[in-house]
Amino acid sequence: MKLVKSNYQKIKKKYLKFLKSQEVMSEPFRDKEQQLKNFYLPISEMINIEYLKDRKTKVIGLTGGQGSGKSTISIILKIILKEGFNLETVIFSIDDFYKTRRERKKMAKEINPLFLTRGVPGTHDTRMLHSCIKNLKKKNFTKIMIPKFDKSADDRFPKSKWIRIYKKPDIVIFEGWCVGAKPQKKKYLNMPVNELEKKKDKNKTWRKQVNLELQKNYQKIFKLINKLIFLKVPSFKYVFKWRLLQEKKLEILSKKKTMSHRQINNFIMYYERLTKHMLKTLPKNANAVVNIDKKHRLQSIKLN
Repeated sequence: MKLVKSNYQKIKKKYLKFLKSQEVMSEPFRDKEQQLKNFYLPISEMINIEYLKDRKTKVIGLTGGQGSGKSTISIILKIILKEGFNLETVIFSIDDFYKTRRERKKMAKEINPLFLTRGVPGTHDTRMLHSCIKNLKKKNFTKIMIPKFDKSADDRFPKSKWIRIYKKPDIVIFEGWCVGAKPQKKKYLNMPVNELEKKKDKNKTWRKQVNLELQKNYQKIFKLINKLIFLKVPSFKYVFKWRLLQEKKLEILSKKKTMSHRQINNFIMYYERLTKHMLKTLPKNANAVVNIDKKHRLQSIKLN
């Protein structure tokens, strides 16, 4: 199905309206229509072609460093897929499948105290996540519930606040910072990548367990992905810069207390090793690689 002009106008109207709603802190989106034509439409067309192969539910992995724009891009793709291709889309994040604080406390006690902090492989409920994606892809679909995680409370929301999916989706956008990541070779685990690993993971138990979790429990989840889109940030230092901006926006929108500069700097150290590894490996493995420039704009796209 090719995009007709009337569909494009509908997409453009809803897309621009959504972007306007996201422009807080006088942070305007640049080259809006050009980005729509050069990036979002080609990606949506790739997804539609994949769906039309057999008209079965397709899982699209959307991955990239913190603050790279995964949530915003997910919603833009949902608008285009609905208005342009009449495809029903469900979006959820790997973040919503974090283990409860109680479960992470247990891991922290039994393996390494660093597991109390959510983020890395090992801190997600992989059994629930695998089951959820499998159920979304099932031919005989029945109502399912997708959990929600309250980051301000650092714990899972009660079931009354979970997302209920009553109708089988055509497309599932599964987004998250480590979606599609491959485990590292053991030799790369020896040297610490930052102060956190140097001081709090001297015996390497944390990073080894993270790598083992990624190898064992996460790869079977990532195998359910039909197409993987990688948002490639210029370098890891921009993760801090954009995570800070994300936190400021969150504070304005939610009016809740958020993390300070120092807390963010400490927090992203947990993500550093795997983010840098993904920057090296995913450009070759992802189906679509979107390069983001230093001003946080989509710069170029490569469809593999």
